[in-house]
Order: sequence, then C-alpha cells, then structure tokens
Amino acid sequence: MSASAPVAVVTGASRGAGRGIATALLAAGWRVYLTGRSVTDRDDGGIAVQVDHRDDGQVAALFERVERECGSLDLLVNNAAAIHDALTSPKPFWEKPRELADVLDVGLRSAYVASWHAAPLLLRGDRGLIAFTSSPGSVCYMHGPAYGAQKAGLDKLAADMAVDFADTGVSTVSIWMGILLTERFRSAFDGDPDALAKTAEHAETPEFIGRLIDALYRDPDLAELTGHTVIAAELAHRYGITDEGGRRPPSHRDMLGAPREPSTVVIR
Repeated sequence: MSASAPVAVVTGASRGAGRGIATALLAAGWRVYLTGRSVTDRDDGGIAVQVDHRDDGQVAALFERVERECGSLDLLVNNAAAIHDALTSPKPFWEKPRELADVLDVGLRSAYVASWHAAPLLLRGDRGLIAFTSSPGSVCYMHGPAYGAQKAGLDKLAADMAVDFADTGVSTVSIWMGILLTERFRSAFDGDPDALAKTAEHAETPEFIGRLIDALYRDPDLAELTGHTVIAAELAHRYGITDEGGRRPPSHRDMLGAPREPSTVVIR
C-alpha cells in the first residue's frame, strides 16, 4: 500500500452496490474515483466522474486522469452493469426485451476494458487488487441466460486474469454478493417495514461489501485467494466483519450452489 491514501476506482457507483462500496472505502481512508452515467457532487470526498462504460474513449480518459492525478492505482472494483427493468420477469428470455443482453456489454466487456486500462497502473505498486461484483447467478439459473452468462464471465475473468498477473503482486477476486439492500430494493417494501425487516435478516448492505473489499485488499494472505470466486458472507466470517446492527448475513452456498473451482491447466 502506498504511504498516502490508497487509490480505488469503483465503476457503476452512482447508486446501488457501487455507491455503497465507494462509501465504505471512503470511510476506510481510500481516495475513490467513482463512475456513473450521471453523477452528482458528493460531500464525503469521493471523486465522481461521468463515464458511460459503453464508450471506450471515456473509460480511457478516466484512467488517464487517475494516472495524471495519482500516478498509480491500488484497487479496481468492476461493478458497472446495464440492468434492464424486465430483468426479474419470469418470462423465458425470448419473451423479454432483447436489451437484456446489454449486460454482456456494460457488465462483462466493460469489466475487461476497465481492467485492461487499470492493469499498468496497478502494476506500478507492490500490491493491487481487481474485484468483480458477481452472484450465484453464475452457476444457478437466475434472471435468465444473459444475466447468468455475465456473472459466469466475471468469475472467469477473475480466474484468467490471475494467471496473467501471477507473481506481480496484483490479485483478482470475484465476489458473490447476496440479496443487496439497495435503495431500489428497499423502495419495493414501501409501506411494509415489517416485511423489509424480515428480508433484511438474510440480506447485505452495499457498504458491507465495500468493507469486505477493503479487508480483502489488506489481507496479507490475499495471494491465496487470487483467481478465485468467493462468497461475501463467507469472506465476512474470514475477516470477522458484521453488517449493520451486528448482523451476520448467511451464505447461500447450500441453496444456490458453490463457486466453480478454476482448472490449474494453462494453455498459452
């Protein structure tokens, strides 16, 4: 870690998971650049940068700015994703809007592009981390094939990028988040606080994920996890981290499935 505040980029952080992750990192002393298609000034010190992750030029400009202002990068959180309103519809994929496949662009490809730009900056330090926000949808049916392919792809990016980063000090980890208590999710329970409270017992706040990523970066044994997909609730147990109110969100491994273990075979 650099002597000054470590530097992070969190993509897709204008709301939801990304916003909470950025907030937690800022509270832990990070200098955080956060991206979104629409951004507003923040009073917590976060550096909001308007970036449409469909536009490679805008992504390049973001990392050029980080290089110009900081010289290097310690952490990239790939969280940006194009989530369609019809995502959770129970219809088969061909009866849903074709635009659900946009998550393969802003979600999967965008994570690759951001990592491509971040890699040279991460390699300038003694330690670096690329974290991908993923879900059990990579192994179970969840919201349809486009969503599942995107999450499976993120897990695979973490596995394969770890091979390329071997022995460099840069690690890559994909994190399965649980049910997230985002602003959008909470709004679905307007007028029914009891139902929200009951659901919250099994859910995670976005800030909780940010605290886990901070602990992951600081873990002296981080190299043991590089290339792997981990479950947020299990990572919390590893670091002794609880969510708001001292809650310990459960792992849904038995119900939804376990992360795939990457093969050790490498073909160049």
